[in-house]
Amino acid sequence: MKRIILISALLLILIAIIPPSMAQEPPHPPTTGHGQRGNQAPGGTAPVGGGAAILIALGVAFAGKRVFKSIDEE
Repeated sequence: MKRIILISALLLILIAIIPPSMAQEPPHPPTTGHGQRGNQAPGGTAPVGGGAAILIALGVAFAGKRVFKSIDEE
């Protein structure tokens, strides 16, 4: 019983100590030549609307193809 408690205590200590020691330091702020000042929020500023519209249009086209294909088979 004491051995199980000792092993579980050691595992708990390892789980608590190892992840914080592997953390990375924050990124350096960009240089002034890029037009950005200070640290930027994660994710960037890439537009999402154009890609979402293309995915929706392709989904509608695929669904339409499947509907017309199922009508032809009947």
